[in-house]
Amino acid sequence: MYTLLAIIATALPLASLTGAHQGSSWARHRKLARTATNSTKTYAIQDFYQGEDFFNEWYFFTGADPTSGNVNYQSQSDAQSKGLAYVNSSDNSTVLRVDSWSSVQSGGNRDSVRISSMKNYTGGLFILDASNMPTGCGTWPSFWSTGPNWPLAGEIDIVEGVNNQATNQYTLHSGIETPCTLSTPPANNTAASLNSTLVNFTGHLMGTNCYSNQSSDGGCAIGDTDTRSFGNGFNGAQGGVFALLWENSGMSMWHFARSEIPSDITARAPQPSNWSTPVGYWSGETCNIGESFYEHTLVFDTTICGNWASGAYGSSGCPGTCSDMVANATNFADAQWVINYVAVYN
Repeated sequence: MYTLLAIIATALPLASLTGAHQGSSWARHRKLARTATNSTKTYAIQDFYQGEDFFNEWYFFTGADPTSGNVNYQSQSDAQSKGLAYVNSSDNSTVLRVDSWSSVQSGGNRDSVRISSMKNYTGGLFILDASNMPTGCGTWPSFWSTGPNWPLAGEIDIVEGVNNQATNQYTLHSGIETPCTLSTPPANNTAASLNSTLVNFTGHLMGTNCYSNQSSDGGCAIGDTDTRSFGNGFNGAQGGVFALLWENSGMSMWHFARSEIPSDITARAPQPSNWSTPVGYWSGETCNIGESFYEHTLVFDTTICGNWASGAYGSSGCPGTCSDMVANATNFADAQWVINYVAVYN
C-alpha cells in the first residue's frame, strides 16, 4: 500500500530509475531466477477460501483507514446487514463492496470493507481467482499481504491501483534491517528491452529500492503491461487469476486473463514451472526474502481517495475533486470485489 510520500514516486518517468549489475552478476541472477521458477514441485492445497465458509476465516477491520481514506470500515455484522459483504448462492462467489446508495457529504466517509485472513503465512503459492475488482474515480482497491510490526516483516502488493489506472502494479515493501532491492539488467539494456528474454519478468520497472523508508516508500515495483490486469479492463475480460510464488530464492507474480488461465490452475494442481514468464520477479540474490518477509496475513480492502488516490486524482482524467466524488454514490456502483476463491498451496 502506498503512503503519502509515494505520490511523488508515481510521477517519476521510467527513465529516471537507475541501477545496474555487472554482466557476470546479472548472469548469475538469470540462472538463479530460472532455477527458482522452473524447478518441478508438487503443490498441495493448504487453505482454500470459498463460498459460505469464506467469512469464518477472515477478520473484519474496523479502525481508521491507515492510508487516510474517506471510508468507514464495517464490522462483519454491519457489513453483512448492509449488503456490503455476502456470498452469492448462485455461484459461490464472495462479494466485498463499497456503499453505492447512501447519501454522503463531499469529503465525508463512505462505508466499505477491509478483511484480513486469520492465518498467517511465510512462503507458499497463493492464487486469487476473481471475476470483478472495484473500479471508479477515487477508488483504491488492493489485495496484499503484510506481517507483524509493519514494515519490519514486509508487505507484498499483489493487486493495487487507483482511479482509472489501466494496469496492475506489483510491489514489495521491506523493512530496513536486511538488504532488499530489485535486480535490474545491465546498464546497456534500455527500458525498452526489459521485456526481452534477457530478463525474467515481462513487466516494466517502476522502482528498485524495496525499503519502506526510502524511495518515498514506493517500494520495488513492477507494472503490468496488460490492460486486462486491472480495473475496467480486468472486469471486461471477466476477471482472471493473480498468482504469487513466494520462495526464499525469490518471489514471482503472474496475471492470467480469464481466457488464458493455465489448465493446471483450474484443475487445482498448479505447476508454475509450466507457466509463462512472470510479470514480476524479485530475486533472493539482491533481497533477503527469508528475513524481510514473514508471518503475513492476506488482506482485501477498498479505500476511497486516501494518500495515493487523492494525490493522483488530478492526473487521472476523473472530473472534479476526489473529495467531491465521495458524495457521488453512483460512481461506486462497480466498486466491488467478486472473489471466486483464494487458494494457498505449499
